[in-house]
Amino acid sequence: MIATFSLGANLGDRAATMQRAVERIGMVLGGVRVSPWYATRPVGIEDQPPFLNLVLRGSSALPPDRLLALALGIERGLGRSREAGPRFGPRPIDIDLLLVGALQVERPGLIVPHPRMAERAFVLAPLRDLAPDLTLPGDDRRTVDDLWHALDARERSGVQRIAPPPPA
Repeated sequence: MIATFSLGANLGDRAATMQRAVERIGMVLGGVRVSPWYATRPVGIEDQPPFLNLVLRGSSALPPDRLLALALGIERGLGRSREAGPRFGPRPIDIDLLLVGALQVERPGLIVPHPRMAERAFVLAPLRDLAPDLTLPGDDRRTVDDLWHALDARERSGVQRIAPPPPA
């Protein structure tokens, strides 16, 4: 199955932290493809530094709970404490499991597909670079490209493709 993750960071050396996260995920997934990087406005709490965001996809035989555990373990190893600070506040790294093939999972602590991914420009823009024709499991057959165009123009304007990742 293809596992899809979203990565973001807005504290410390954002680019270096995200690159380490990509490398660590790549040690577990096969055939990893990484989107272009994006500079994005914060969502939720707006009074914080801007984020760097990307999406990566790769093959894995691991079940969703193990993929989530992988993401959370990498976050901890890179200095993230999910208990510290407000939800949607500044963080050195954020890794969300977005998709695991066509699976749909809903249980405490794990929802796949990610419940807010279709509303988030910082997820859809880089995912669109990798898989514009992808449809989300359980969706009404709208593609990632359709979801991107359905977003409010203000949301879409808050993401800017950057290359290569900027230094801290």
